[in-house]
Amino acid sequence: MSLAVAFQMDPMESLHIEGDSTFALQLEAQARGHALYHYLPRELSLRGRRLRARARPVQVKREQGNHFKYGAPENLDLTTMDVILMRQDPPFDMAYITATHLLEHLRDEVLIVNDPVSVRNAPEKLFATHFDGLMPPTLITSDREAVAEFRAEHGELILKPLFGNGGAGVFHLRSDDDNLNALLELFTGMSREPIIVQRYLPEIRRGDKRIILVEGKPVGAVLRVPPPGEARANLHVGGRAEKTTLTTRERDICAAIGPALTEQGLVFVGVDVIGDFLTEINVTSPTGIQEINRLDGVKLETLVWDAIEARLAARGRKTD
Repeated sequence: MSLAVAFQMDPMESLHIEGDSTFALQLEAQARGHALYHYLPRELSLRGRRLRARARPVQVKREQGNHFKYGAPENLDLTTMDVILMRQDPPFDMAYITATHLLEHLRDEVLIVNDPVSVRNAPEKLFATHFDGLMPPTLITSDREAVAEFRAEHGELILKPLFGNGGAGVFHLRSDDDNLNALLELFTGMSREPIIVQRYLPEIRRGDKRIILVEGKPVGAVLRVPPPGEARANLHVGGRAEKTTLTTRERDICAAIGPALTEQGLVFVGVDVIGDFLTEINVTSPTGIQEINRLDGVKLETLVWDAIEARLAARGRKTD
């Protein structure tokens, strides 16, 4: 039986179809015969307790620049959907948080991936702090003296905004770098939020590993290697994707966090590991599917949709 699937995401026009995980999920949903709808977060409207979206039916194909075709816009009652995929990119700001509150009205009627309450309660750098022994030495604070004490203990540091994404605003400070106070002034002048300070992990020069988990189980990984002179391995800032496998430590990390992910309705998650340490748990709009597919000859999007359909079946929704 065809499902009605809504994608709450960024504009279709902006997708880079060779790297976008949401596009891979759309292609797989369409191949399964599901009906796809697209809308932007700003097109949500809550009246009383009825949530609607100014949405359009959409068809997709792997042809950059001609990769989607819209139908006529509809004032869509979102309770008529079987599945909503919350896939807009961060930043995880008040607009993002508001979207989770709006979608929360649908939780009893529609399967939302990932669960909006859990997304709201699991900011990517903060969520990881709930698992003992997995992260590098980490400080979250607005207190300059606390940062100075942490630096005296650990030397080289990484500073980054607590709710940043994509490697934006990440700084590597050597132990004798005299820019620390200036950077703290910059961060505190731009935001009232604390910053995150971590011991620098020299293993980043060999790359950081993005591991994809579906229903709490690791299903694939890609090593993202930073370019020379760069402490960030994000692909969109020049990182290089390389084939990889999981170490015993990485499997232990996944085993430690996996049950919590499943229990909280976090179906599709990406975790970042540098050396032996977990640095982030990405639950908002994780990426990496297409890079892993190309390197390993797999189709991870099929596993995501298998998991979604299994959850629907468990809720009593027939999917075949």
